[in-house]
Amino acid sequence: MIDIVAVLRAEDAVLDFLSVLADPRRTEVHVLCGDTRAHLVLPPGTELRERLAVLARHVRPVDDTAASPGPEPLAALVQRAAAGRSARLWTHSPADNRRGRGVLGRDAALAGAGLPVRHAVGYSPFLQFISDLDRPLDGSQVTAKLDFVNRHCGHLLRSASPEQMLYTARVPATERYFEAQPGERDRLFALLSSLDDGAASVEDPWEFESSPYEAERLDATTAWIAGRLSPADGPLIEVGACEGALTARLGAKGFAVEATEPNTPFRDRLVARVGDTAQVHPDGLEELAARPRLPGAAYLLIEMLYYGQDLDLLDTLPTDRVFVALEPEALATRLAPWLEGAAHWEAAEEEVLVRPALEAVCGGRAYLSKRGSTGILLHRRTTG
Repeated sequence: MIDIVAVLRAEDAVLDFLSVLADPRRTEVHVLCGDTRAHLVLPPGTELRERLAVLARHVRPVDDTAASPGPEPLAALVQRAAAGRSARLWTHSPADNRRGRGVLGRDAALAGAGLPVRHAVGYSPFLQFISDLDRPLDGSQVTAKLDFVNRHCGHLLRSASPEQMLYTARVPATERYFEAQPGERDRLFALLSSLDDGAASVEDPWEFESSPYEAERLDATTAWIAGRLSPADGPLIEVGACEGALTARLGAKGFAVEATEPNTPFRDRLVARVGDTAQVHPDGLEELAARPRLPGAAYLLIEMLYYGQDLDLLDTLPTDRVFVALEPEALATRLAPWLEGAAHWEAAEEEVLVRPALEAVCGGRAYLSKRGSTGILLHRRTTG
């Protein structure tokens, strides 16, 4: 069996897959570089130093445009490397926080249909993975890895690029790998997508429907809102309703909800879920503030003010009450400083909705810290 290592950049084959290059069986290894579509052949029996010398010639300058060529070009590279032989594919994790690596890991797994695939845990500071194979490097292998970085990747050690910069956590002394079914890969990729289109590539990417933590958070948020308003007070405008987990709960309490969601796949699922009981709109917060057309008893900004929105947009919303929910750190660093200087809004109350917890995700493949949620009810200041 030969080994095929599909990476974004040439140095990745050393950083996360040196144990494959240094396998004592010295099997034939093919390295596929997604950014240049280079196909490097490391013949059987070659020493590690020879293999590293080949890779060193393909280390490139910092380039934040480096990207996966996509599943089809990668499939052609994989097929050429395998050439009909028994092969095993190694690639990045779809949940690697360096987004370019995550995309390539997902694409390579699709390209290697039919081949056994192992993903490197790679750089994933927010997730703890349950790995299937751990390979601690011995002293000589660590020395070889560090020497490669110092000799050939000095520009990456000096770089400020979040995607390409190297530091201790990105040069592991133990290389960890896991295998995943297609559904697991898709969920891992979506979980790390945030506002990317990839977040909507699977249904319920944040597992609102299966997570005990999320169910507690959503139930507490519903109870908090229902304890301050009644359905007779008028409609609720839920901004960024995603697939309707909160919308459905509020509807069950008798509230009329105007749910807004700019992401088309999420909005389609929102309509399918609550379209008979709630009005659905394509607007984001910016559009709602620029063209105030949905007056309501309150606006709901629940777990969505994480992405640099201008909080002064709240001033033009056609309501006197805004329910905001955020994790405590974001509340302290983002909302609280804004409120200190806000001319039109004041905090009427604060309520802890759910405490932090550790929780398994993606079918138990990994776990992470859910950071808690605190609700702040904002009232518009009266003038005069």
